Amino acid sequence: MSAPVKNGVVKGWCPDAWRPMLAGDGLLVRIRPPLGRVTREQTLSLCDAAMAHGNGLIDLTSRANLQIRGVREDSWRPLIDGLLDLGLINPDPIREARANILVAPEWRAGDDTHRIAEHLRARLADLPELPGKVGFAIDAGAAPVLQDAPADFRIERAASGKIILRADGRPLGTPVSEGTEVDRLIALAHWFVDSGGTASGRMVRHSALLPDWGAATTPPATSAPPLRVGQHSLGLALGLPFGRIAARALAHYVDTERAIHAIRTTPWHVAICEADAALLIEPDPVDFITDPASPTLHVDACVGAPACPQGNVETRALALSLAPHIAGRLHVSGCAKGCARAAPADVTLTGREGRYDLAFDARAGAPPSRAGLDVAQILAQFGAA
Repeated sequence: MSAPVKNGVVKGWCPDAWRPMLAGDGLLVRIRPPLGRVTREQTLSLCDAAMAHGNGLIDLTSRANLQIRGVREDSWRPLIDGLLDLGLINPDPIREARANILVAPEWRAGDDTHRIAEHLRARLADLPELPGKVGFAIDAGAAPVLQDAPADFRIERAASGKIILRADGRPLGTPVSEGTEVDRLIALAHWFVDSGGTASGRMVRHSALLPDWGAATTPPATSAPPLRVGQHSLGLALGLPFGRIAARALAHYVDTERAIHAIRTTPWHVAICEADAALLIEPDPVDFITDPASPTLHVDACVGAPACPQGNVETRALALSLAPHIAGRLHVSGCAKGCARAAPADVTLTGREGRYDLAFDARAGAPPSRAGLDVAQILAQFGAA
């Protein structure tokens, strides 16, 4: 199999390892680590692969996936072979595409989140063919943590303590008994397809009435407090600016800090360094965000132009300039697709024809409050000039 690049442009899907997307800096290869966990050995080898076959940059996405950037077309197949050897991708491209599973990152071995996620991974062949962006959230801890993360089918804890299956966009879910969670999720996925959901593309846009057996009756529990950068019950939580890390910097820290035995990915631009002992080496603040008060932790910005062929404005330098001046969440998107953040943000800037549209409490591409702004006008708007 060769990389699916035609006429230099690939658009319109969520890439994965078997179907990379061509960006402005080369092929983008997305990896969905099983259970959102990468062992120490896998991390070091993944960093080596990113430097050998890509441009040495790794992204942590809003679905807790990892992306190797800048992969050369003649290096794609050797990279895939290496990822297969590491056990980080499925040898079956169809199952790899279906493994769009977001797992609450603080799971413990044997708990409900771990049990259900493993069961779903074993049942991928039973899922119907779904639109490429459709995904699943397994969030069965004491309180949900993934309610703002992108997913179409959610298994989460109810206010009553029971486990519910909830269709995204519906405020209530359906109680499911222990051991049947994945059966019900797969049945709901088949209902989604059979009731015309493929045309809608996402569950939140699908207005069909839920099946009788899936009647939504039960509210989810109140969300847990957000994950904070700093010491963590699993080890140490480190922020990554815009979800990006240089492979060389990550490898150096993991190799030097011997207590780390795994990295857990999250959808919040934060990586959890899993360790049985106290971490003794301070991470470099140039590479990692170590201050929980850093304004960069409240910013989402895609790679923008010129690294993305669909982005038509610069994003991250502007985001860094604005971050200290924005109260709440800031999203700077290079185009209306809004790849860096699916949910609304307090302040959203969307690139359009080389300028920026400004909207409040909105998603990328929403009707703007002010349109066609340049950088100077945006900085002046927020007192950042």
